[in-house]
Amino acid sequence: MDTPDDYDSPWKDAVEHYFPEFITFYFHHASQQINWARGHEFLDQELRAVVQDAELGKRFVDKLAKVALQDGSERWVYVHLEVQGSAQAEFAERMFVYHYRLFDRYRQPIASLALLADTTANWRPSQFSYQALGCSIVLNFPTAKLLDYGQDQDALYSNPNPFALVTLAHLLTQATRQDMHARFAAKWKLVQLLYQRGWDKQRVIDLFSVMDWMMRLPEQLKRSLWHNIEVLEEQEKMRYVTSVEQIGIEKGLLQGRLEGEQSGIAKGEAYALRRLLQKRFGPLSEDVLARLQAASIDELELWLDRALDADSLAGVFAQ
Repeated sequence: MDTPDDYDSPWKDAVEHYFPEFITFYFHHASQQINWARGHEFLDQELRAVVQDAELGKRFVDKLAKVALQDGSERWVYVHLEVQGSAQAEFAERMFVYHYRLFDRYRQPIASLALLADTTANWRPSQFSYQALGCSIVLNFPTAKLLDYGQDQDALYSNPNPFALVTLAHLLTQATRQDMHARFAAKWKLVQLLYQRGWDKQRVIDLFSVMDWMMRLPEQLKRSLWHNIEVLEEQEKMRYVTSVEQIGIEKGLLQGRLEGEQSGIAKGEAYALRRLLQKRFGPLSEDVLARLQAASIDELELWLDRALDADSLAGVFAQ
């Protein structure tokens, strides 16, 4: 039986967390012209306002970011990025429409970039143009095609850029749709590579989350993978992704309670959330314990969602 594949969330998270590495890996020439030391800013709300009436198609990511250039100027350039998941006849036209809408809004240079994550080898849009009565206009936009990276997978395995692993996960997910045992073997190989890179804990967790969402496995193979990871982490003396699994289990248990009957369950939910917080942040103060005990179900659910990503207890309970 096929396991459904879902790229939307992992692609979005990976681009947001490691945007400079993304541009460097897929659009190296553009990356060399960006002054990354000055930072970058995502403008997602602004992008939604511009494209809200457009036909979306099957897109994995649609981002707008503001970056500075290496040329010493004070101007900013707006990078419109699309990760497109399927071949679409109107794609080039859509890139043009977004381009001129964004220029009209900001009156600043717009760089339109497209990563093609589809499975149609000969679909390679990179230009939109038209002419009428001596008037002509052309938009050329750089593209990268994920299928092209499959021609040299050995280079991907040895490339230290995190998007080499993301690309491998994408390609291997497509290649193993009909063979879950082959997907298990491929996923386990990538997980081992994560630990061999010497990356910090957060990067390992982030990239594992991407691979785990892309390369979904049936329940039995999933349990086998978690067992392998647990053994690996014991050998390497590092508790990384298995701690994330435990947190996820806690969230699932509590979410089940939250979806159950509302009467008389607050104490049980507070207890489950308390265990989750203790695992992440250590012993809790009397004030925190009292707050959990007095909280409503809605408050517990809000704090639960925050607890998975917050850096501190203060972040969980922020107003």
